[in-house]
Amino acid sequence: MAVINLKNREIECKIVYYGPGRCGKTTNLEYIHKAFKRQVTGEMISIDTDGDRTLFFDFLPLGLGKIKGCDVKVQLYTVPGQVQYRSTRKLVLKGADAIIFVADSLKVRREKNMISLKDLHGNLKETGISILKIPLVLQFNKRDLASKGFPLMSTDQMNKELNRQLKAPTFEASALSGDGVGATLTKCMKLTLQHLQKEFKWAQ
Repeated sequence: MAVINLKNREIECKIVYYGPGRCGKTTNLEYIHKAFKRQVTGEMISIDTDGDRTLFFDFLPLGLGKIKGCDVKVQLYTVPGQVQYRSTRKLVLKGADAIIFVADSLKVRREKNMISLKDLHGNLKETGISILKIPLVLQFNKRDLASKGFPLMSTDQMNKELNRQLKAPTFEASALSGDGVGATLTKCMKLTLQHLQKEFKWAQ
């Protein structure tokens, strides 16, 4: 849930990158931190877990407007995707205002994507949030691997299996090269701002 800091005239909100282990969540954040340095307001903090990491830093979405005269500051987080870190994922997910679900395009990762999405749905439900109500964007990552001979799922198949009920915006991406990374985040931030504006309107 967004936090209002009246003293600094800021609204802080939280976007969480969610997905299976090694799908590219960390690579997304590393690319954003490097490519959008002007908008990063603090250091990137990394908490290492075995084979996966939790990362977070503050990000200023320049040019996306204000809410009630307040600047909007976004905290970007990743969660460890591996099964054994469920409690960490729940903790990081707490208070999230929006989700970017990073799906792995490799055919061998199909089941992992579906398990992770089900895990997201369950964890949100436990905190009283419907996956259909929270701002959500899906990123189909690793699309560049097709040119290297790796068998990938088609985006039509991924949409059908992951997004049929959600009907969320989707982006093809290669987090390593940065293709689609900025577009994914920009769309998610716009959806988040629209959602927050509605919430603040109802709160009047």
